[in-house]
Amino acid sequence: MRAIAANLVQRTCPRSANALFVGLAEEKPMSTLKPLQIDIVSDVVCPWCYIGKRRIENALALAPDVPVEIHWRPFFLNPWVPRAGISRDEYLTTKFGSVEAYKGIAGRVVAAAGEECLLYRPDLVKRQPNTTDCHRLIHWAEHDPSGDKSAAMKQRLMELYFREGGDLTDVDVLVKAATDVGLDADSVRNRLASDEDVELISAQAKDASDKGISGVPTFVFAGKYAVSGAQPAEQLAGAIRQVSAEVNAQAAE
Repeated sequence: MRAIAANLVQRTCPRSANALFVGLAEEKPMSTLKPLQIDIVSDVVCPWCYIGKRRIENALALAPDVPVEIHWRPFFLNPWVPRAGISRDEYLTTKFGSVEAYKGIAGRVVAAAGEECLLYRPDLVKRQPNTTDCHRLIHWAEHDPSGDKSAAMKQRLMELYFREGGDLTDVDVLVKAATDVGLDADSVRNRLASDEDVELISAQAKDASDKGISGVPTFVFAGKYAVSGAQPAEQLAGAIRQVSAEVNAQAAE
């Protein structure tokens, strides 16, 4: 996998408005271009992924003539966190040395989120989740019989965590999030109580790591070009146009 736009500023979370996506899909005219596949590798508790989601949405709005196919791929920002989760204070102390040490970092991220009209309230987060179940929900939402709801699911989980301080280790919270985007509550509750797709999610996260992805968000275009970090929408739009042109030129040969 090759990196493109190597001069971009790194804005990732290293490991140690879905409505816009829907609107774009509805408003784009029919195109003769081959859709560009974009795999977005990220985690729902990664603040730069929260920001990066908004920026890729804005990038797509800047390139409305380019048809795309979006897939959300799992990444475990904190693979050491147990499935039951841990307290936020324990997490911050383990990862950053102390709760106080994170405050300076959080302030910069809160400001960056605000520039994208996003609200991040780190003071509301009381529990740090393992995100296996969140990624399962996103996967199930993508394959819902009534249509792909993965972007909506991703957005709702991120809003719960960053904006509302929601406990993503609480099954009731997860089920409510799923129903908010149109998934069946009973089905989701039963599936969460099982090990369905746990191995699949773990394998997909390992695959990303094996391909050299160590920080998120990472945007993979056409399965071979990667842009790492929550880059500005204008630069992401440029990458989308660049790779789409290459893909369609190859298809025409």
